[in-house]
Amino acid sequence: MKKTIFFAGVFIIVSLSLLPFLWFVNTSLKTSIEITSIPPALIPSGTLASYRSAIEEYDLMHFVRNSIIIAGITTLFTILISVITGYAIGRLRFKYKGLFMGSLLAVSMFPQISIAGPVWRILQQLGWLNSYQGLIIPYITLTLPLGVWILASFFKDLPPELEAAARVDGCSHFQTLFRIIIPLSTPGVFTAAILVFIYAWNEFFFALLIMTQRDFQPLPVGIALFQGQYTMPWGEIAAASTVSTIPLVLMVFIFQKRIISGLTSGAVKG
Repeated sequence: MKKTIFFAGVFIIVSLSLLPFLWFVNTSLKTSIEITSIPPALIPSGTLASYRSAIEEYDLMHFVRNSIIIAGITTLFTILISVITGYAIGRLRFKYKGLFMGSLLAVSMFPQISIAGPVWRILQQLGWLNSYQGLIIPYITLTLPLGVWILASFFKDLPPELEAAARVDGCSHFQTLFRIIIPLSTPGVFTAAILVFIYAWNEFFFALLIMTQRDFQPLPVGIALFQGQYTMPWGEIAAASTVSTIPLVLMVFIFQKRIISGLTSGAVKG
């Protein structure tokens, strides 16, 4: 009886979570008449007209390319810095480590609106508004606490004998990190990389604030600006949202075991 209730609850929660995604996938396959009909048509005709229109008329792939560039570079640099910082925090002893980690956590909790003004002003002075680096640098700053926390907890749980054996063989701290620690920490690195990529791919507020020119706008901002003078192209918006979401869904399904392993690292002792 308890198992039945448990699985029924899981099914309901998963269904409610997937409902918005399934609805806009359904909408993306409808004709404009089916979308606006009352009551709405539940079964789509299966047309790909909205996808063709999103690509040809609204230049969807331009925004996809910008998002890939921004999210990819953000993830690369965030993980590189997080690996080195996380290793230092997790494996080395130094004063005020707890204060540093507490400050890192506190900074990550700042609401975006509270730092939007200073960030915009700095980027304006640097001439980085409407540029890739103008969005990548803030994204790296915002995602570093997440990457450092995940990797520091993962590195901390590795056996100290590994480093002792590496030092006997003459390895420096950097050689130990890149030759031994990182290969053994791929679940944590994958987890941090995927979560950072998802954040950079989905982030909207700073992208809207910094990218006012179409040439550099990422996918979330591009989709938000999918609108005509008198009408709202719901089919194209649904198609673009589907294109934006499917890569993330596939990524999570493919790497779900590594993500779970990375997130639960340090949860069990002994």
